[in-house]
Amino acid sequence: MQESSIIQYFTEKGIEQGIEQGKKQQAVEAILTVLEVRFQTDVAEKLKPFLRAIDDLQRLDQLNRVAARASNIDEFTQALLDLEN
Repeated sequence: MQESSIIQYFTEKGIEQGIEQGKKQQAVEAILTVLEVRFQTDVAEKLKPFLRAIDDLQRLDQLNRVAARASNIDEFTQALLDLEN
């Protein structure tokens, strides 16, 4: 009985981590889509590794909002750099 509790615990943890990872990937893709649509540039693709390095979903949400309002790709890039400091 004890063994099944341990297995259940790790299974639940794995599922939670998978859901969190999925949310993070969706947030990154949403940002990239906004950047590509608004600025029609391949710079968005170059920013992908920097965005994927962010684990905080709130930060990614904030960046998505910046992407939607930024005047140009440089303004978004500056916001991304500012968030990393």
